Amino acid sequence: MDSYYRLLKNNAEWASSQVAEDPDYFHRLASHQHPEIMWIGCSDSRVPADRITGTEPGEIFVHRNISNMVLSTDLNLLSVLQFAVEILHVKHIIVCGHHNCGGIKAAMQDESYGLMDQWIWNIKDVYRMHRAEIESKQGEEEKRQLFTLLNVKEQVLNLAKTSIIQNAWNSGNYPHLHGWVYDVRDGVIHTVFEMPAGTEIDNIYKLNRKH
Repeated sequence: MDSYYRLLKNNAEWASSQVAEDPDYFHRLASHQHPEIMWIGCSDSRVPADRITGTEPGEIFVHRNISNMVLSTDLNLLSVLQFAVEILHVKHIIVCGHHNCGGIKAAMQDESYGLMDQWIWNIKDVYRMHRAEIESKQGEEEKRQLFTLLNVKEQVLNLAKTSIIQNAWNSGNYPHLHGWVYDVRDGVIHTVFEMPAGTEIDNIYKLNRKH
């Protein structure tokens, strides 16, 4: 239980230090939030959005799941996305994957993980789509690195397919979509894919809003 109680102790110390430095800190946070960025990241404990970007509470609106997936059946993700775009009016949405991702590793194997298999299935779909390119790489590490990058790209494209993003693009100049990969080995973020607001997508995915 030591690790559990340490969290509470750390929180109390952190709250006290914030108030000592800025007495109005929590009053400002409690009154509103106006983040310009939404983060869709992996649940991995080594990839905290605020720590690796040097941001403060209130600056990033965060959703996390195994392997930073954007699925049309995930009502949790879609609800967070709608709130971020239509209520908070974020200007940027980042999908951030990372090297040495457990979900990516699992999707490259044939082992069953029970309930998780249903989620990993979606990651495997990305592998199937890019099988030839991934398997052209030498060594498992190179294959995993490329798979990680391609998965991020596909999830950014999945964002662009949603009616939420398309409606936003049709009515304004935001949000811009970004694909990042974080390297846990050196702490550096790499930009791997960009879709500025209004980027053309395949006609088969375009949606016309009915009035």
